[in-house]
Amino acid sequence: MCEEEKTIDSVEETDACASEETMEDEAMTDDAKADDAKADELTRYKDKLLRLTAEFDNFRKRTAKEKETLFSDGRADAVIAFLPLVDNLQRFSEAVVEEPEDSPMRQGVDKITKQLQDILKGLTVTEIPAVGEKFDPAVHNAVMHIEDETIDDETIVEEFQKGYKFGDKVLRFSMVKVAN
Repeated sequence: MCEEEKTIDSVEETDACASEETMEDEAMTDDAKADDAKADELTRYKDKLLRLTAEFDNFRKRTAKEKETLFSDGRADAVIAFLPLVDNLQRFSEAVVEEPEDSPMRQGVDKITKQLQDILKGLTVTEIPAVGEKFDPAVHNAVMHIEDETIDDETIVEEFQKGYKFGDKVLRFSMVKVAN
């Protein structure tokens, strides 16, 4: 009806058509606004989901790292508790050297020492090399110095107590005598 030719007599009809078109435009504008609002809300939710996902992933990684550190520290503490036993067993082994090789006591001490060394190796515990090595304050503790011209400076000449490492972590420093 609004598309027909408009005559002067149909002024009232023209006004009705114009108001009808305005209402359609307003309805379309309201729908577009609602769609924009939904799109904005969807974008916010997507952003929030991405942030929560990243936060959870970081939490999971941090927790796994803390768990590994705690486990590693617990193993290191357990090994440290056994080091005095290792020292005493090595002293006993050195004292039994005077026994004949087929002596049951010497064989028993050698087997126990070997077994304990295998256990430490299985736990990735290694002895810190000392005698004949260059002094390294990161792994050695110098408790004595000697002056000897025949030996290079800062060379370890004697080890009083063995040092041990657990991976890269020093469990106990080697107590040594160093030549200056």
